[in-house]
Amino acid sequence: MTMVQGTFDDLGTPLSSVTFVVVDLETTGGSPAECAITEIGAVKVRGGEVVGEFQTLVNPGEPIPAFISVLTGITDAMVADSPRIESALPAFLEFAAGSVLVAHNARFDVSFLKAAAARTEQAWPGFPVLDTVHLARQVVRRDEVPNHRLASLATLFRSPTTPDHRALHDARATVDVLHGLIGRVGNLGVHSLEELLDYTAKVSPARRRKRHLADGLPDAPGVYLFRDGQGRVLYVGTSVSIRTRVRSYFTASEHRRRMGEMVRLAESVSPVVCATTIEAEVRELRLIAEHKPRYNRRSRHPEKALWVKLTVEPFPRLSVVRSVADDGARYVGPFGSRHAAEAAVAAVHEVLPLRQCVERLSPKRTRAACALAEMGRCGAPCTGAQSVEQYAEVVERAARLLGGATRDPFVALQARMGELSGAERFEDAQVVRDRLVALVRGATRSQRLGPLALIPELVAARRSATGGWEVVCVRHGRLAGSTTSPRGADPMPYIGALCASAEVVAAPRAPATAATPEESEKLLRWLEAPGVRIVDVDGAWTCPVAGAAALREQLEPLESSRRRTAGFAGVR
Repeated sequence: MTMVQGTFDDLGTPLSSVTFVVVDLETTGGSPAECAITEIGAVKVRGGEVVGEFQTLVNPGEPIPAFISVLTGITDAMVADSPRIESALPAFLEFAAGSVLVAHNARFDVSFLKAAAARTEQAWPGFPVLDTVHLARQVVRRDEVPNHRLASLATLFRSPTTPDHRALHDARATVDVLHGLIGRVGNLGVHSLEELLDYTAKVSPARRRKRHLADGLPDAPGVYLFRDGQGRVLYVGTSVSIRTRVRSYFTASEHRRRMGEMVRLAESVSPVVCATTIEAEVRELRLIAEHKPRYNRRSRHPEKALWVKLTVEPFPRLSVVRSVADDGARYVGPFGSRHAAEAAVAAVHEVLPLRQCVERLSPKRTRAACALAEMGRCGAPCTGAQSVEQYAEVVERAARLLGGATRDPFVALQARMGELSGAERFEDAQVVRDRLVALVRGATRSQRLGPLALIPELVAARRSATGGWEVVCVRHGRLAGSTTSPRGADPMPYIGALCASAEVVAAPRAPATAATPEESEKLLRWLEAPGVRIVDVDGAWTCPVAGAAALREQLEPLESSRRRTAGFAGVR
């Protein structure tokens, strides 16, 4: 199975395990550009307990205004022998390392700390920041307090410390306010750091009110479907935790404009719990293909995949078709677009003199040669200049190319690119490069998917994160079922039950599989991942050694080159 790294959106960081450093500053004024810090006080808390405190006066290097001394009680004499910010700030940053900074009106305190870091040429660590003023404005009603100042909130939450404009005292009071606010948002379903930070961000009330759509959803891997008021599917997604992921759509962590529009229309969320993550990923693909949700951009039209076919007739040619037929022809693909399929056809024509006309030719009737024959790009079987047997030699080379039995045409295309580049015909070389990339990608897909399509049943397993086994049953390239076995249990009974209950899958026409190309490729990546063990396979699972897959390392720089070129398109 392709392991999915849990993101913060999916897993979350429990608030009980977060280290908060609540900080307060006293300064010589209100402008971080013109004023200086006179005192730093901070309290480190984790799981509701104080684990450390930090306090130091700071010599600002300038006189403290009289009204500031009256307000804070800090005088020039008090700070005369105190450390300068050049030594006080590194000490504070070391104390706060790896924490979430909390302050009451955090913009003020953080702006002074950042300005001090810039003046002393110290790197700012980029702490996550939580502002208790902003959070309080969202959860503390005005009928509870006259305002949201620290003193008012400290009284509301019964802090034993009275704020008095001394840094450490105010930081201690802010700790009590923080714990009181966390208790309130906890009752609203906020239990992780990510949810807390999102809650304090700017989210419209209408969007936040829809958080109830996540209530009752399972904390398990699977698929979720957003539906509108008429039950129509708006969006399909997958996650290792359905409930946590759905919740994130109603917070500031979701920045995509189209998702904001989708959430406004959503009236319900349907979960589909899956045994394994790979099953969830496959079910997502199938549901998107089934419902074609307007807010999913990918995987909506797998039926539009195209194939390149080497026809079966006296003088075969290459043709772009929509499906694989049981006609004995050679197929390569699938391709995601007609442009890619036609580029692959053009690549073959670059190195092999296959005919390009679309008429069905007869060895008994001849006609005039076309321009390609006159240019030497075709052996002109239409004129009788090339017999069926002679043309068959060209067809055999094409079949070997498409089947992965030779790499000579790929090498020839690369040589052609070199010739054009050497002649400074860079645009022509780029066209050949794009054709080569399309051909290699299509040939690789058919050579990888074809063998999987022929296997009636393949069972594989890998260790799960919980210590048991995740098992999948693949039939003709389609996921027929998956299961998990608990830690310490014999997995064989579970595997037996899986195979007995798995979906019955009819054999397809190879190289097409019984599933969409995207599903089969996803299963291939799972099967090829480190740690996967093949339990049983009915048939042979192979891939040609000299096939297109062997050119993948050469394909990557070509693809990178194409993307860089596209990035500069239109730049002069």
